[in-house]
Amino acid sequence: MTFSTTTKSFRLGTRPSPMAMEQTGRFARALRLQYPDLDLEVLEITSEGDQHRGPLAEIGGKGAFTRRADQYLLNGRIEATIACAKDIPGPHDRAPGIAAGAVLPREEVADVLVLPAGQPPTTLADLPPGSRVGTSSPRRAALLKALYPQLVAVPIRGNADTRLRALDEGTLGADAMIAALAGLRRLKLADRAAQILDPAAWLPAAGAGIVVIEHRAHDHTTRALLTPLSHTPTRTLFDAERAALAALHGGCMTAASAHAVVDEATGRLTVHAVVLDPTGQAPLRASATGPATEPTPVGQRAGLQLLDAGAQKLLGHRP
Repeated sequence: MTFSTTTKSFRLGTRPSPMAMEQTGRFARALRLQYPDLDLEVLEITSEGDQHRGPLAEIGGKGAFTRRADQYLLNGRIEATIACAKDIPGPHDRAPGIAAGAVLPREEVADVLVLPAGQPPTTLADLPPGSRVGTSSPRRAALLKALYPQLVAVPIRGNADTRLRALDEGTLGADAMIAALAGLRRLKLADRAAQILDPAAWLPAAGAGIVVIEHRAHDHTTRALLTPLSHTPTRTLFDAERAALAALHGGCMTAASAHAVVDEATGRLTVHAVVLDPTGQAPLRASATGPATEPTPVGQRAGLQLLDAGAQKLLGHRP
């Protein structure tokens, strides 16, 4: 099926944060380049998570950032939504009928340490014992407990730009914070990274550095529009990592990591999956390998291996 821009307009929903608007603008430019005559409308959707100032657990975790946009999508008010893949809940936590139509090329997967403006550069290892490190991610909190037990993870809220401002003003409730390098680069604030954390040790989130555009699963016209805009190598990684997370019934609030790599010489895909222990004990690890043409089965095998190894017990903990 092909898409005809003479028969349809296209409404794209996005959160109004600066980071969301940057990635939306990037995708909009690609969309207009592919379909010069397309009538594109961008709708800003303020989520429950954007409005709520308390703990996310009170309103259902990070799904609070997608529920309202999902409703707009499923009731036909928009054709597609755009979001960071690492912030999308697992399929068991969402209304059925939503599918990924395109992904943008993967950016950096690394997290970084961010310090208040003007503070001399340092590393996590060199922060004074008892330093409060802000994060809203159970994965990051569990990694901090395991790798830097002398530090204290504290919950923080807000978009990346508001967190940075609060950190600089001393109102964040933390002495430093962890952020995604890709997000800082989207905001042109990569210079705020005091330390880039090695993904080999500081394990990345499933979907880290990937922007995904979703549509109604039965909307074949929109799927046909989006397919040419999807970055095929990144789509392979996205599908594999999401499959591993889905096998664990995990999502963006799960203390787990799934990271896929493709050996271009052999065409083999490997998925490394880890479930972290929020108490700081040794994590459970698994990996699965197979053809890059079969990302979903390979990712599922990695996740199921973790379940067989007893991951369910760890998944019952919450930092």
